[in-house]
Amino acid sequence: MKCVIVCGADIKNYKRAASYIEEEDFIIYCDSGLYHMEGLKAKPSLILGDFDSHQNPNLPVETIVLPVEKDDTDSVFAVKEGIKRGFSEFLLLGAVGNRFDHTFANIGALLMLDSEGKHGKIIDDYSEFEILSTEGEVEEHFSYFSLLNVSGEAYDISITGAKYKMDHQTIKPEYQYAVSNEVLKGQTAKITVHKGRVLLVKDF
Repeated sequence: MKCVIVCGADIKNYKRAASYIEEEDFIIYCDSGLYHMEGLKAKPSLILGDFDSHQNPNLPVETIVLPVEKDDTDSVFAVKEGIKRGFSEFLLLGAVGNRFDHTFANIGALLMLDSEGKHGKIIDDYSEFEILSTEGEVEEHFSYFSLLNVSGEAYDISITGAKYKMDHQTIKPEYQYAVSNEVLKGQTAKITVHKGRVLLVKDF
């Protein structure tokens, strides 16, 4: 059972997004994320937001009304609420879009989850995003994958099973060179982060 948080950025491929949702998941719709309810065909377990971009639907579902002026975005509040309710696995949908500031804040939420010992993933129409602080894998069906330093610390990183290997190397925020790698045919790329964290982006 995981916590699925539906945010307000565009989702074009509802079939792919919905394939990540399981029947037993706890689903939080955040404000304008409510526009995706019909496309995802997933009933809300919780609705929250300041309702500045979608009116409160007043459904017979637990609803948290937030003030418009606050430190947390609706999505970040939802992540904190999921942590409070004891979830360890998180999936964010509609979290990457035209508002780069909101997108970056949602990547920050993945870092928050990692710091709390939780695992989070963002899915959009083109990619999967997750934080790696130990080990990870990329399967062959992904077209490309990239490792990005988004936390300031990403040292002693190794990659095997990919076109561009790494052997205990460092990625600095000012030089993001580990972009557009490819999994070798018939293999699974394996990534090890010995110190720090990276954002793993896997492109469909």
